[in-house]
Amino acid sequence: VNKAGGINGQKVTLVVEDDGSTPRSAATAASRLVAAGVVAAIGTYGSAVTEAAQDIYDEAGVVHISNGSTSVRLSAKGMKRCFRTSPRDDDQGRVAQEVLAKAGYRKIAILHDNSAYSKGLADETKKFIEAKKSGDIVFFDALVPGERDYSAILTKIKGVKPDVLFFSAYYPEAGLLLRQMKEMNISIPMIGGDATNNTDLVKIAGDAAAGYRFISPIMPADIDTPMAKAFLKAYEAKYHSLPSSIWSVLAGDAYNVLIAAIKAKGPDPAAIAGYLHNDLKNLDCFTGQISFDEKGDRVGDLYRLYEVNAKGEFILQPK
Repeated sequence: VNKAGGINGQKVTLVVEDDGSTPRSAATAASRLVAAGVVAAIGTYGSAVTEAAQDIYDEAGVVHISNGSTSVRLSAKGMKRCFRTSPRDDDQGRVAQEVLAKAGYRKIAILHDNSAYSKGLADETKKFIEAKKSGDIVFFDALVPGERDYSAILTKIKGVKPDVLFFSAYYPEAGLLLRQMKEMNISIPMIGGDATNNTDLVKIAGDAAAGYRFISPIMPADIDTPMAKAFLKAYEAKYHSLPSSIWSVLAGDAYNVLIAAIKAKGPDPAAIAGYLHNDLKNLDCFTGQISFDEKGDRVGDLYRLYEVNAKGEFILQPK
């Protein structure tokens, strides 16, 4: 943007703070960005981390766009300057129910980690399964993230003989669960949510990752648009790899919509928010076209099913 002359003659300046992926650090980072005089903030990934920063941005009148926080309650507070380029847990819960039903799974185990995102997705998935009467929840519990041995909870899950394990938490634990299930000769298929969409899952699980499926917004490499293709080509030329997950790319899309709004309305946060709510319609971005509803949520269904093949590649499954 700056090489092209900036926005209306003004150069873009990035102010970067690390939220440490904890609510406490996020509040500190948000306060620092507000003190620095930013008109908008992009981030972050975890819902609980975003929630800790939300009130600070809202009180300061700063536009805030999350790139990976999917908890439903984040957009239920009436904050007019809060948006997200990621979808919501209730959307994902609906798609999870559809995927499980289509596969014919009737006895379903659901495992989460008690975080805002993970518990929210688990609850939404359970709600849709019960509403559709498409299966029986035979196990619903949480693990403690960061542990190295999940054999005890895996033994409990094996004992209820589910047709499938739906795991709604993050990729480090998913990779470890897959590896330990193989070591324990547990052949229950496992399907995960979008927080397992990270190539590091394969590094953790090893060959146990083959056959694992997860629900996620479509990967950039699977978006057949000129903008996505150009972005991926430039990214790979610079970093010699593709993005490890969709979430960093959704941060890029938050930048894209902000640039469009500032070009149209200038750097006033109220004007930016008004433009995003009312005027931004189907803007071409890296992950497809973007519009926002009155709550600041992204419009449209982004979720698809992926499967990890024997090479550790994420393969988009047909609808």
